[in-house]
Amino acid sequence: MSPSLLRHTPYLTSTVPFPIRYFISSTKMPKTRLSTMQQNPGAQKIQLKCSEVGGVVPNRVRKRRGEMLAKEVKTESPDEKFLRHPEIEDLANKSGNIYSQSIQPPANWERVIEGIRRMRSSEHAPVDSIDPDEGVTSLQPKERRFAVLVGSLLSSQTKGHVTHEANQRLLENGLLSADSMDKADEVTIKSLIYPVGFYTRKARHLKQVAEICVSKYDGDIPSTVDELLLLPGVGPKIAHLVMIMAWNKVEGICVDTHVHRVSNRLGWVSQPGKKQGTRSPEETRVSLQQWLPKEEWVSINLLLVGFGQSICTPLRPRCAKCTVSQFCPSAFKDMSSTATTSRTLSPKKKH
Repeated sequence: MSPSLLRHTPYLTSTVPFPIRYFISSTKMPKTRLSTMQQNPGAQKIQLKCSEVGGVVPNRVRKRRGEMLAKEVKTESPDEKFLRHPEIEDLANKSGNIYSQSIQPPANWERVIEGIRRMRSSEHAPVDSIDPDEGVTSLQPKERRFAVLVGSLLSSQTKGHVTHEANQRLLENGLLSADSMDKADEVTIKSLIYPVGFYTRKARHLKQVAEICVSKYDGDIPSTVDELLLLPGVGPKIAHLVMIMAWNKVEGICVDTHVHRVSNRLGWVSQPGKKQGTRSPEETRVSLQQWLPKEEWVSINLLLVGFGQSICTPLRPRCAKCTVSQFCPSAFKDMSSTATTSRTLSPKKKH
Protein backbone atom coordinates (compact mmCIF):
# COMPACT_ATOMS: atom_id res chain seq x y z
CA MET A 1 0.00 0.00 0.00
CA SER A 2 1.29 3.40 -0.86
CA PRO A 3 2.18 5.89 1.94
CA SER A 4 -0.62 8.21 0.80
CA LEU A 5 -3.19 5.45 1.18
CA LEU A 6 -1.86 4.46 4.58
CA ARG A 7 -2.07 8.08 5.66
CA HIS A 8 -5.75 8.21 4.92
CA THR A 9 -6.77 4.77 6.16
CA PRO A 10 -8.69 6.18 9.19
CA TYR A 11 -10.94 8.15 6.92
CA LEU A 12 -14.21 6.97 5.50
CA THR A 13 -16.76 7.91 2.89
CA SER A 14 -20.30 7.23 1.89
CA THR A 15 -20.75 8.45 -1.60
CA VAL A 16 -17.92 10.66 -0.56
CA PRO A 17 -18.66 12.54 2.63
CA PHE A 18 -16.54 15.48 3.74
CA PRO A 19 -14.37 15.90 5.66
CA ILE A 20 -14.00 12.17 5.44
CA ARG A 21 -11.61 10.40 3.14
CA TYR A 22 -14.51 9.74 0.76
CA PHE A 23 -13.85 6.15 1.39
CA ILE A 24 -14.70 5.66 3.88
CA SER A 25 -33.70 -6.06 7.93
CA SER A 26 -35.64 -7.52 7.24
CA THR A 27 -37.81 -5.63 9.72
CA LYS A 28 -41.32 -6.30 10.71
CA MET A 29 -43.50 -3.53 9.40
CA PRO A 30 -45.48 -1.48 11.92
CA LYS A 31 -49.13 -2.34 12.24
CA THR A 32 -51.34 -1.00 9.49
CA ARG A 33 -54.03 1.54 10.22
CA LEU A 34 -56.69 -1.13 9.66
CA SER A 35 -55.15 -3.62 12.08
CA THR A 36 -54.63 -0.84 14.64
CA MET A 37 -58.28 0.23 14.41
CA GLN A 38 -59.48 -3.35 14.73
CA GLN A 39 -57.55 -3.75 17.99
CA ASN A 40 -58.27 -0.29 19.32
CA PRO A 41 -61.92 0.81 19.62
CA GLY A 42 -60.72 4.35 20.35
CA ALA A 43 -59.30 4.60 16.85
CA GLN A 44 -62.66 3.53 15.41
CA LYS A 45 -64.41 6.31 17.31
CA ILE A 46 -61.99 8.88 15.94
CA GLN A 47 -62.57 7.58 12.44
CA LEU A 48 -66.36 7.88 12.90
CA LYS A 49 -66.02 11.44 14.15
CA CYS A 50 -63.92 12.32 11.12
CA SER A 51 -66.52 10.91 8.76
CA GLU A 52 -69.21 12.97 10.41
CA VAL A 53 -67.52 16.19 9.33
CA GLY A 54 -67.34 15.26 5.68
CA GLY A 55 -63.85 13.75 5.74
CA VAL A 56 -62.19 16.88 7.18
CA VAL A 57 -59.95 15.89 10.08
CA PRO A 58 -59.90 18.51 12.87
CA ASN A 59 -56.45 19.34 14.23
CA ARG A 60 -57.31 18.06 17.70
CA VAL A 61 -58.45 14.73 16.26
CA ARG A 62 -55.39 14.44 14.02
CA LYS A 63 -53.11 15.11 16.98
CA ARG A 64 -54.93 12.60 19.19
CA ARG A 65 -54.89 9.95 16.49
CA GLY A 66 -51.15 10.46 15.88
CA GLU A 67 -50.39 10.13 19.59
CA MET A 68 -52.50 6.99 19.81
CA LEU A 69 -50.87 5.34 16.80
CA ALA A 70 -47.40 6.25 18.05
CA LYS A 71 -48.21 4.71 21.40
CA GLU A 72 -49.58 1.62 19.69
CA VAL A 73 -46.41 1.03 17.69
CA LYS A 74 -44.13 1.81 20.62
CA THR A 75 -45.82 -0.48 23.12
CA GLU A 76 -47.00 -3.39 20.99
CA SER A 77 -44.28 -3.95 18.38
CA PRO A 78 -42.41 -7.15 19.35
CA ASP A 79 -39.57 -6.26 16.96
CA GLU A 80 -38.59 -2.91 18.43
CA LYS A 81 -34.92 -3.91 18.37
CA PHE A 82 -35.11 -4.30 14.59
CA LEU A 83 -36.40 -0.75 14.19
CA ARG A 84 -33.59 0.94 16.06
CA HIS A 85 -29.96 1.07 15.09
CA PRO A 86 -28.02 -1.78 16.75
CA GLU A 87 -25.18 -0.98 19.09
CA ILE A 88 -22.02 -3.07 19.10
CA GLU A 89 -23.29 -4.88 22.17
CA ASP A 90 -26.32 -6.08 20.22
CA LEU A 91 -24.05 -8.26 18.11
CA ALA A 92 -23.44 -10.54 21.05
CA ASN A 93 -25.28 -13.86 21.14
CA LYS A 94 -28.85 -13.07 22.16
CA SER A 95 -31.80 -15.25 21.27
CA GLY A 96 -34.65 -13.96 19.19
CA ASN A 97 -33.03 -11.47 16.83
CA ILE A 98 -31.00 -11.51 13.63
CA TYR A 99 -27.82 -10.43 15.39
CA SER A 100 -27.68 -13.69 17.34
CA GLN A 101 -26.91 -15.81 14.29
CA SER A 102 -23.49 -17.40 14.22
CA ILE A 103 -22.01 -16.38 10.88
CA GLN A 104 -18.91 -18.10 9.55
CA PRO A 105 -16.49 -15.77 7.73
CA PRO A 106 -16.47 -16.35 3.97
CA ALA A 107 -13.65 -18.46 2.62
CA ASN A 108 -10.46 -16.62 1.63
CA TRP A 109 -11.76 -13.24 2.85
CA GLU A 110 -8.33 -12.30 4.22
CA ARG A 111 -6.65 -13.07 0.89
CA VAL A 112 -9.31 -11.02 -0.89
CA ILE A 113 -8.77 -8.01 1.38
CA GLU A 114 -5.01 -8.23 0.96
CA GLY A 115 -5.43 -8.43 -2.81
CA ILE A 116 -7.72 -5.40 -2.82
CA ARG A 117 -5.19 -3.48 -0.71
CA ARG A 118 -2.51 -4.18 -3.30
CA MET A 119 -4.79 -3.09 -6.15
CA ARG A 120 -5.77 0.07 -4.27
CA SER A 121 -2.14 1.01 -3.73
CA SER A 122 -1.48 1.02 -7.47
CA GLU A 123 -4.88 2.03 -8.86
CA HIS A 124 -6.06 5.63 -8.43
CA ALA A 125 -9.73 6.15 -7.56
CA PRO A 126 -11.82 9.35 -7.38
CA VAL A 127 -12.00 8.93 -3.62
CA ASP A 128 -8.25 9.63 -3.45
CA SER A 129 -8.43 13.01 -5.17
CA ILE A 130 -9.64 15.33 -2.41
CA ASP A 131 -7.94 16.43 0.78
CA PRO A 132 -10.64 16.05 3.45
CA ASP A 133 -8.67 18.09 6.00
CA GLU A 134 -8.57 21.29 3.95
CA GLY A 135 -9.69 24.19 6.15
CA VAL A 136 -11.09 21.94 8.90
CA THR A 137 -8.07 21.39 11.12
CA SER A 138 -8.06 25.08 12.07
CA LEU A 139 -11.59 24.90 13.48
CA GLN A 140 -12.36 24.60 17.16
CA PRO A 141 -13.42 21.09 18.35
CA LYS A 142 -17.15 21.88 18.38
CA GLU A 143 -16.99 23.49 14.95
CA ARG A 144 -14.89 20.66 13.53
CA ARG A 145 -17.42 18.09 14.73
CA PHE A 146 -20.28 20.13 13.30
CA ALA A 147 -18.38 20.41 10.01
CA VAL A 148 -18.07 16.62 9.90
CA LEU A 149 -21.82 16.29 10.39
CA VAL A 150 -22.59 18.89 7.73
CA GLY A 151 -20.26 17.30 5.20
CA SER A 152 -21.72 13.86 5.85
CA LEU A 153 -25.26 15.14 5.33
CA LEU A 154 -24.32 16.85 2.08
CA SER A 155 -22.47 13.83 0.70
CA SER A 156 -25.56 11.70 0.12
CA GLN A 157 -26.32 11.29 -3.61
CA THR A 158 -23.49 13.71 -4.42
CA LYS A 159 -20.08 13.40 -6.06
CA GLY A 160 -17.09 13.93 -3.80
CA HIS A 161 -15.75 17.06 -5.43
CA VAL A 162 -19.22 18.68 -5.40
CA THR A 163 -19.58 17.97 -1.67
CA HIS A 164 -16.09 19.30 -0.99
CA GLU A 165 -16.70 22.54 -2.89
CA ALA A 166 -20.02 23.12 -1.09
CA ASN A 167 -18.30 22.69 2.28
CA GLN A 168 -15.59 25.12 1.26
CA ARG A 169 -18.23 27.74 0.40
CA LEU A 170 -19.88 27.24 3.77
CA LEU A 171 -16.48 27.56 5.44
CA GLU A 172 -15.58 30.73 3.53
CA ASN A 173 -18.90 32.29 4.58
CA GLY A 174 -18.44 31.31 8.22
CA LEU A 175 -21.34 28.84 8.32
CA LEU A 176 -19.55 25.71 9.51
CA SER A 177 -20.70 26.11 13.10
CA ALA A 178 -24.04 25.37 14.67
CA ASP A 179 -24.47 28.95 15.93
CA SER A 180 -23.76 30.63 12.60
CA MET A 181 -25.86 28.21 10.58
CA ASP A 182 -28.73 28.55 13.02
CA LYS A 183 -28.71 32.33 12.45
CA ALA A 184 -28.40 32.06 8.66
CA ASP A 185 -31.53 31.94 6.54
CA GLU A 186 -32.41 28.82 4.58
CA VAL A 187 -32.18 30.60 1.22
CA THR A 188 -28.54 31.52 1.86
CA ILE A 189 -27.68 27.97 2.89
CA LYS A 190 -29.38 26.60 -0.20
CA SER A 191 -27.47 28.93 -2.51
CA LEU A 192 -24.13 28.00 -0.94
CA ILE A 193 -24.56 24.22 -1.10
CA TYR A 194 -25.97 24.14 -4.64
CA PRO A 195 -25.54 21.92 -6.72
CA VAL A 196 -25.33 19.05 -4.21
CA GLY A 197 -28.02 16.44 -4.64
CA PHE A 198 -31.39 17.41 -3.12
CA TYR A 199 -29.91 20.74 -2.03
CA THR A 200 -33.32 22.26 -1.15
CA ARG A 201 -34.16 19.46 1.26
CA LYS A 202 -30.63 19.40 2.66
CA ALA A 203 -30.69 23.15 3.31
CA ARG A 204 -33.84 22.65 5.37
CA HIS A 205 -32.27 19.73 7.25
CA LEU A 206 -29.10 21.69 7.97
CA LYS A 207 -31.11 24.55 9.40
CA GLN A 208 -33.08 22.16 11.61
CA VAL A 209 -29.94 20.29 12.71
CA ALA A 210 -28.20 23.56 13.63
CA GLU A 211 -31.16 24.64 15.74
CA ILE A 212 -31.19 21.30 17.59
CA CYS A 213 -27.43 21.38 18.18
CA VAL A 214 -27.64 24.92 19.61
CA SER A 215 -30.65 24.35 21.83
CA LYS A 216 -29.92 20.81 23.03
CA TYR A 217 -26.16 20.33 22.78
CA ASP A 218 -24.77 23.81 23.41
CA GLY A 219 -23.56 24.14 19.84
CA ASP A 220 -22.00 20.67 19.72
CA ILE A 221 -23.36 17.54 18.03
CA PRO A 222 -24.82 14.36 19.60
CA SER A 223 -22.22 11.88 20.82
CA THR A 224 -24.18 8.63 20.41
CA VAL A 225 -25.56 6.75 17.42
CA ASP A 226 -29.09 6.78 18.80
CA GLU A 227 -29.08 10.56 19.28
CA LEU A 228 -27.57 11.17 15.85
CA LEU A 229 -30.31 9.08 14.25
CA LEU A 230 -32.89 11.48 15.68
CA LEU A 231 -31.49 14.36 13.63
CA PRO A 232 -33.23 15.26 10.35
CA GLY A 233 -31.59 13.58 7.35
CA VAL A 234 -29.31 11.32 9.40
CA GLY A 235 -29.41 7.58 8.71
CA PRO A 236 -27.27 4.68 10.00
CA LYS A 237 -24.46 5.23 7.49
CA ILE A 238 -24.06 8.91 8.37
CA ALA A 239 -24.44 8.24 12.08
CA HIS A 240 -21.58 5.72 12.16
CA LEU A 241 -19.46 7.89 9.90
CA VAL A 242 -19.88 10.87 12.23
CA MET A 243 -19.12 8.75 15.29
CA ILE A 244 -15.81 7.71 13.75
CA MET A 245 -14.77 11.05 12.31
CA ALA A 246 -16.12 13.41 14.97
CA TRP A 247 -15.88 11.34 18.16
CA ASN A 248 -13.24 8.74 17.23
CA LYS A 249 -15.62 5.94 18.23
CA VAL A 250 -16.04 2.86 16.06
CA GLU A 251 -19.52 1.47 16.65
CA GLY A 252 -20.33 0.18 13.19
CA ILE A 253 -19.25 -0.11 9.56
CA CYS A 254 -20.04 2.71 7.14
CA VAL A 255 -21.73 1.10 4.15
CA ASP A 256 -22.44 3.07 1.00
CA THR A 257 -23.50 1.92 -2.45
CA HIS A 258 -19.96 0.75 -3.35
CA VAL A 259 -19.48 -1.31 -0.17
CA HIS A 260 -22.99 -2.74 -0.61
CA ARG A 261 -22.36 -3.72 -4.24
CA VAL A 262 -18.86 -5.16 -3.81
CA SER A 263 -19.79 -7.13 -0.67
CA ASN A 264 -22.66 -8.78 -2.52
CA ARG A 265 -20.55 -9.55 -5.59
CA LEU A 266 -17.94 -11.20 -3.39
CA GLY A 267 -20.64 -13.26 -1.64
CA TRP A 268 -19.70 -11.81 1.74
CA VAL A 269 -23.22 -10.94 2.90
CA SER A 270 -26.68 -12.47 2.91
CA GLN A 271 -30.16 -11.80 4.23
CA PRO A 272 -30.92 -13.15 7.72
CA GLY A 273 -31.69 -16.86 7.47
CA LYS A 274 -31.37 -16.89 3.67
CA LYS A 275 -28.74 -17.47 1.03
CA GLN A 276 -29.74 -14.45 -1.07
CA GLY A 277 -27.61 -11.32 -0.99
CA THR A 278 -28.60 -8.29 1.04
CA ARG A 279 -31.12 -5.81 -0.38
CA SER A 280 -29.92 -2.58 1.22
CA PRO A 281 -26.73 -0.99 2.62
CA GLU A 282 -28.16 -1.36 6.12
CA GLU A 283 -28.64 -5.11 5.70
CA THR A 284 -25.10 -5.27 4.34
CA ARG A 285 -23.77 -3.43 7.39
CA VAL A 286 -25.48 -5.83 9.77
CA SER A 287 -24.29 -8.88 7.85
CA LEU A 288 -20.67 -7.69 7.62
CA GLN A 289 -20.51 -6.85 11.32
CA GLN A 290 -21.44 -10.44 12.20
CA TRP A 291 -18.14 -11.85 10.95
CA LEU A 292 -15.68 -9.10 9.98
CA PRO A 293 -13.19 -8.42 12.82
CA LYS A 294 -13.75 -5.04 14.41
CA GLU A 295 -10.22 -3.89 13.60
CA GLU A 296 -11.26 -3.95 9.93
CA TRP A 297 -14.45 -1.92 10.39
CA VAL A 298 -12.85 1.43 9.59
CA SER A 299 -10.50 0.49 6.76
CA ILE A 300 -12.97 -1.74 4.91
CA ASN A 301 -14.90 1.28 3.64
CA LEU A 302 -11.89 3.00 2.09
CA LEU A 303 -10.79 -0.24 0.48
CA LEU A 304 -14.13 -1.19 -1.04
CA VAL A 305 -15.15 2.32 -2.09
CA GLY A 306 -11.93 2.88 -4.03
CA PHE A 307 -12.07 -0.68 -5.37
CA GLY A 308 -15.67 -0.13 -6.45
CA GLN A 309 -14.77 3.11 -8.21
CA SER A 310 -11.73 1.82 -10.07
CA ILE A 311 -12.06 -1.95 -10.61
CA CYS A 312 -15.38 -3.39 -9.43
CA THR A 313 -17.42 -0.65 -11.09
CA PRO A 314 -21.24 -0.64 -11.23
CA LEU A 315 -21.27 -1.12 -15.02
CA ARG A 316 -18.78 -3.29 -16.87
CA PRO A 317 -16.59 -4.27 -13.89
CA ARG A 318 -12.97 -4.84 -14.87
CA CYS A 319 -12.86 -8.48 -13.83
CA ALA A 320 -9.97 -9.26 -16.18
CA LYS A 321 -7.79 -6.78 -14.27
CA CYS A 322 -8.97 -7.88 -10.81
CA THR A 323 -6.37 -10.01 -9.02
CA VAL A 324 -8.91 -11.65 -6.70
CA SER A 325 -11.43 -12.67 -9.38
CA GLN A 326 -10.71 -16.36 -8.67
CA PHE A 327 -12.34 -15.88 -5.26
CA CYS A 328 -15.34 -13.94 -6.58
CA PRO A 329 -18.54 -15.87 -7.44
CA SER A 330 -19.70 -12.94 -9.60
CA ALA A 331 -16.52 -12.61 -11.68
CA PHE A 332 -17.28 -11.87 -15.35
CA LYS A 333 -21.03 -12.36 -14.80
CA ASP A 334 -22.06 -8.72 -14.35
CA MET A 335 -19.85 -7.70 -17.24
CA SER A 336 -21.55 -10.08 -19.68
CA SER A 337 -25.06 -9.34 -18.44
CA THR A 338 -24.44 -5.61 -18.76
CA ALA A 339 -23.30 -6.01 -22.34
CA THR A 340 -26.39 -8.09 -23.13
CA THR A 341 -28.64 -5.48 -21.55
CA SER A 342 -26.97 -2.71 -23.54
CA ARG A 343 -27.54 -4.58 -26.81
CA THR A 344 -31.17 -5.20 -25.88
CA LEU A 345 -31.84 -1.57 -25.06
CA SER A 346 -29.95 -0.10 -28.01
CA PRO A 347 -32.16 1.05 -30.92
CA LYS A 348 -32.30 -1.19 -33.94
CA LYS A 349 -30.51 0.00 -37.00
CA LYS A 350 -32.64 0.79 -39.99
CA HIS A 351 -31.79 -1.03 -43.16
